[in-house]
Order: sequence, then C-alpha cells, then structure tokens
Amino acid sequence: MQPLIDNARTFGQRPEEFAKLAEGQSPQVLFITCSDSRVVPALITGARPGELFELRTAGNIVPPYASGRPTGEAATIEYAVEVLGVSDIVVCGHSHCGAVGALVRGDDLTAVPAVRDWLAHAADDPTVTGTATTASDTDDPTVAAGVQNHVLAQLLRLRSYPCVEQRLAKGQLRLRGWYYEVHTGSVREHRAATDAFEAL
Repeated sequence: MQPLIDNARTFGQRPEEFAKLAEGQSPQVLFITCSDSRVVPALITGARPGELFELRTAGNIVPPYASGRPTGEAATIEYAVEVLGVSDIVVCGHSHCGAVGALVRGDDLTAVPAVRDWLAHAADDPTVTGTATTASDTDDPTVAAGVQNHVLAQLLRLRSYPCVEQRLAKGQLRLRGWYYEVHTGSVREHRAATDAFEAL
C-alpha cells in the first residue's frame, strides 16, 4: 500500500495538468470491464483523465434492465448515453477471468454468496452463448472462448436498455466487444463480418 500512498501524495503536485478537468467531462466512450486489478482501461487505451467513462463490475456483467428497480450499473449506462452522449460503448472481457472461469467450470460458490448471486446475472452459459468461438475448454486457464462468448452476451444485454436501444436506432451509438489478454497485452475486437475476435 505504501507505494500507492506515496504516489497519491505527489500526484496533486501538478495542478496545472488537471485544472481544465474542473470545467467538466466529455468522454466519447463508456468502457465496461471487469473489476480485475490486471485490467486498467486507461493503460490499455492510453486515455487521459476525462476521456473514458468507466463501469467496472465483477466479470464485466451488464445486469438485466429492470424499470422501477434501478441499479448502479443501469444508472451509469444511462448517464453515459443520455447525459454525456457517448458515441461508443466498449464491453471488454479479459483472459484469466475468475468470474467467467467460475461459470465455465461450474464452481461451487456457496462460500461467497454475494459473488454467486451476482454471477447469476450473467446472460446464459458463457460456453454456449454467441457463435464467435467454440465451447471453452474447462482446463484452459485463459477461458478465452468463454470470455468472448460472455462479452457478446453482455452486448446483447445492453441492447435491452431503452436509452441504448433508442440511440442505436438513430445511428448515434456503436457497441464494441473487446477481448484483452492479460498475459500478452494484446486486444482483439469482435468483427461482425467474420463473427470472430480479431486484432485491432
């Protein structure tokens, strides 16, 4: 923890670099990704403060939209789309994902009931959702196929959010599915034409 504290102490010693941020934010992208500490959106994209609006959840899960039962995730998505007017939403899954791995393997999560109940929000079984990849090998530590199918399922889930649906219909919003390899740093994007995750 101490190195983090030391950096935080010196971080504010460059106020001229941050003064403009007080005027507001106008990010063009909502970046939805996992809470995993190895996934750092600004590092992956090179974004500066104010350029990415982020939503991080265990397993980059987009919960089902339910009017009358607001969630922090739904509020973040709605704010990004309706107030900030983002033009793109990226759902970025990653290799070695503990959440998707647990789903693929069918792990017993009774010892972590909040995790178990959150993962119940995942859209279907990640080994069969989508068509981009074949079923995951449960012995594969990267769970690549499962993660990629899971990303596609979250993109479908996003389409059920009214604000997203309306902006898509007007051609004012694009949805993108990314897969990040934590062991190589490479990023792939789902291409509709080939129904595959390909290098950016």
